[in-house]
Amino acid sequence: MLLRSAKELSQRVPARRVARALRRLREQLPSGRPLTGLRVTVVGDDVVVREGHAAWEADFGQRLLDFEVAELAAQVAPLARRAAEAARAAGALPGAQDWYEIACDLETSEPELARDAYRRALERNPDHADAHVNLGRLLHEAGHPREAETHYRLALAVEPRHATAAFNLGVALEDLGRAEDAVRAYEQALLSDPGNADAHYNASRLHEAKGRKAAAFRHLKAYRALLRTP
Repeated sequence: MLLRSAKELSQRVPARRVARALRRLREQLPSGRPLTGLRVTVVGDDVVVREGHAAWEADFGQRLLDFEVAELAAQVAPLARRAAEAARAAGALPGAQDWYEIACDLETSEPELARDAYRRALERNPDHADAHVNLGRLLHEAGHPREAETHYRLALAVEPRHATAAFNLGVALEDLGRAEDAVRAYEQALLSDPGNADAHYNASRLHEAKGRKAAAFRHLKAYRALLRTP
């Protein structure tokens, strides 16, 4: 299935990116899980995996919005864009939270403007942890994992138990080739959110690669238990 998908997708997306996306997809799936229920397509410039009603980006494993929510976000984006432009011109929105909310509305259709809005929120409040996390994610998606790492660590400095910041940090560190640091980040995420199945799976995979079978099995067992939880 992966070879067939690669052949079809490479006609629309550079072959190197297709190979990376499909490699990440194979890493994301539990060992032995059948691929017959998956559908791999291209949406814009992204390789997207669909299973039933769920959809996620193959590169980052990030879930995508349902169509109705995405359509609503697209309708809201022009309003947010105009608000951001007016605020930049007149300084009409001095608060960090105002800029943060504008950035959230811009993420789907205007990621560059969203990054700018998050930066403006952080200029007004450098301790806005969620703005650091969201900006880090957008930077990572744009191909800047090192900058993303900086923002995730700044978020954790403010809120050490911010599970999303710790998990995203782990993903960024993996992409930077720092597997041991990534394991520590996933473990930190699990201290705050033991129900994070993805963190268990990623930690298990990295422990197994280093030959730490007991630790790998412990996380894989927790991952499978969470999947069975209704």
